[in-house]
Amino acid sequence: MQHQSFAPTPPMGWNSWDCYGATVTEAEVRGNAEYMARHLKDYGWEYIVVDIQWYEPGAVSDLYRPFVRLETDGYSRLIPAVNRFPSAEGGQGFKPLADYVHSLGLKFGIHIMRGIPRQAVHDNTPIKGTNVTARDIAHTCSFCGWNTDMYGVDAGKEGAQEYYNSLFELYADWGVDYVKVDDIADSWLHGGPHLAEMELIRKAIDHAGRPMVLSLSPGPAPVKHADFLEANANMWRMTDDFWDRWPLLLDMFDRCETWQGRPKPGCWPDCDMLPLGRIGVRCSLPDRMTNFTRDEQLTMMTLWTIFRSPLMFGGEMRDNDEWTLSLLTNRDVLDMHQHSFGARKVGRSEGRVIWAAEGPHGERYAALFNIGEEAAEVSVSLDELGISGSAHAKNLWTGEERGELDCTLASAVPPHGAALFRLITE
Repeated sequence: MQHQSFAPTPPMGWNSWDCYGATVTEAEVRGNAEYMARHLKDYGWEYIVVDIQWYEPGAVSDLYRPFVRLETDGYSRLIPAVNRFPSAEGGQGFKPLADYVHSLGLKFGIHIMRGIPRQAVHDNTPIKGTNVTARDIAHTCSFCGWNTDMYGVDAGKEGAQEYYNSLFELYADWGVDYVKVDDIADSWLHGGPHLAEMELIRKAIDHAGRPMVLSLSPGPAPVKHADFLEANANMWRMTDDFWDRWPLLLDMFDRCETWQGRPKPGCWPDCDMLPLGRIGVRCSLPDRMTNFTRDEQLTMMTLWTIFRSPLMFGGEMRDNDEWTLSLLTNRDVLDMHQHSFGARKVGRSEGRVIWAAEGPHGERYAALFNIGEEAAEVSVSLDELGISGSAHAKNLWTGEERGELDCTLASAVPPHGAALFRLITE
């Protein structure tokens, strides 16, 4: 089975990082899964992803503790910390938790770091199914600049592929549907993406025989490697960690333009998580509702959806207010996100940005952004949207229906805000 078939539309889900950093517990994962099943599953949201350090018993925030002991099995593989994930007791790993998520009609994902645990290398533990050890395959000069857990794997060494095969065989046994691999898409400390390990991982997933969406982090992934990324992964980050600050959101317009034309079934450039709702619950950053204004939240959701980035909600979902939930349950917007194509920048000048896309039934979409500091009218000609003749428009966020438009679509847009329209031709 080709890996592109694992993610025919941009994945939608929840990730524990923005609210719990490295510390999420099984009870919190289950609680957010239950919320998604009740409130979001019917709208296409389906992935529940446990982010970094699930193998560290003493994790306390989003700040990593260097060189601490981690939970491993006898084959150099990290396993869940039982004090945080009690159902993993007795060597069951994440299978009981994945089974529970599946029982809700959802899918289960985990985060891992590229490479092999340093402690496995120092302890010289075996690689399953081989006569080699962790020390034999480690690339000890290849390591993450911000987390001390792992050494890289030397792809040229005997046992390297077998190590990754053993990892993904384990994840398949657990019932994992989605794997986010970190310290691999871009490495600011060691000169670029780790292509050889990407290939090892791709082969390992194929070997395991279970459909698992492969997400690569952090970014920015180099666009010059776009063909390679498409051949090996389903998602790759276009940015470093994205947080609730306007300059980062403003920068995303340039990043989307850089990757314009690359989103396609099974291959999704990733704008990163949505820092919406309550975030920073147990992190070095303040526990807060998102710092984005409502207009900025609409801008983020509009850009992510018309560009067709994966949508990974980062907040503690059980604390969502009605406004936050409304951003995640707008069927018209999500239909565009899941089924449109050909997203492109139409224009940008004087604080006004326009993006457009097409729908599968001949409809057109227009996103009108005001990235300036004052309210402004943003307009685009129907001709620029590929429409000859007249059209009717609907504002997808407000539900407002426009009468017949002859030449131009225009809207008053507040500063840092957006308006999103679907246009039906006569």
